[in-house]
Amino acid sequence: MKTANGFQIIEMFEQFSPKQYAMDGDPIGLHVGQLNKPVTKVMIALDVLEEVVDEAIECGVELIIAHHPLIYRPLKKIDTTVAGGRIIEKLIKHDITVYAAHTNLDVAKGGVNDLLADALQLKDTEVLIPTHETALKKLVVYVPKADEQKIREALGKAGAGAVGNYSYCSFSGEGTGRFLPGEGSEPAIGSLGKLEAVAEVRVETIFPENIEKKVLSAMIKAHPYEEVAYDIYKLENKGESLGLGKIGVLAEEMSLEQFSEHVKQTLDVDKVRVVGDLHSPIKKVAVLGGDGNKYFTTAKFKGADVYVTGDMYYHTAHDAMMIGLNIVDPGHNVEKVMKKGVARILKEMCHERNFDVEFIPSEINTDPFRFI
Repeated sequence: MKTANGFQIIEMFEQFSPKQYAMDGDPIGLHVGQLNKPVTKVMIALDVLEEVVDEAIECGVELIIAHHPLIYRPLKKIDTTVAGGRIIEKLIKHDITVYAAHTNLDVAKGGVNDLLADALQLKDTEVLIPTHETALKKLVVYVPKADEQKIREALGKAGAGAVGNYSYCSFSGEGTGRFLPGEGSEPAIGSLGKLEAVAEVRVETIFPENIEKKVLSAMIKAHPYEEVAYDIYKLENKGESLGLGKIGVLAEEMSLEQFSEHVKQTLDVDKVRVVGDLHSPIKKVAVLGGDGNKYFTTAKFKGADVYVTGDMYYHTAHDAMMIGLNIVDPGHNVEKVMKKGVARILKEMCHERNFDVEFIPSEINTDPFRFI
């Protein structure tokens, strides 16, 4: 097993949740500390409260990856007599780095909204509010015929060749590769100073640009040649649509009252706020983590019977009633689903790279609201 540093952990994370997915002005990225240090234990948190920092200290964590930014607005001072200042003081004293991924993690495939849709057991999901379209690229690599299958498998495992519901898609054509090994080379095939001709296969596949480093690394690692010949082309084809929220259908229709109980159970909340007739039939569901007030009309336009989101305003609820849209508000804190989800994804990524890193979901309940 290899030791990772903070840069390597965040580089992996940003392959999954790139910064360019974030909304304008969102204060994501490094908030406190440094990444140029060994990291063996990472805590995944929804919020960075003082109790969460104390938990990280007790667990021996070197890095916290949080969904909600610690420093959302510019600081005018750091007063260590109050909780906000003490948080930063403790982080610095214990050399704990804080990195925030907010709306980019909402948008990312496998991010907050995908995790919420999965928890609600929605089928045939699509993006509710598109914000990004993944650019596609084509990779062409030349490989000896005997190693063709090895390269295909490495590329597919890295995520290349995904087209709709298909994976490991590629094309190949046979030909002859020629090269002259020079002084200092160590050719896998051929001899120094002798022109060599090798039966090769041209392998073509596509990939989303955000995983380019991963795909190239996998290809080069699997390739037998000392110097790999390959080309990369930008494509005009439209890639996968990404954005805020998801909309999908339930396996079976249920009433709004039954669906509200379903939300409580699947999202692990004690109470929900409900807008609409409890007998309304629910089949198509829109969900958006956090504050989704401004997007309720989009949910209705796309045919949702109910919109699941947090922080619903009083007058927005009235507006939803007037257009016939049911609302279930389980609170902002249901985004806590990201803690175990992100920990699982990063654990898998580290396993692929043979990094010895432990990922711990924070156990602290950071929901400020209580129902009495």
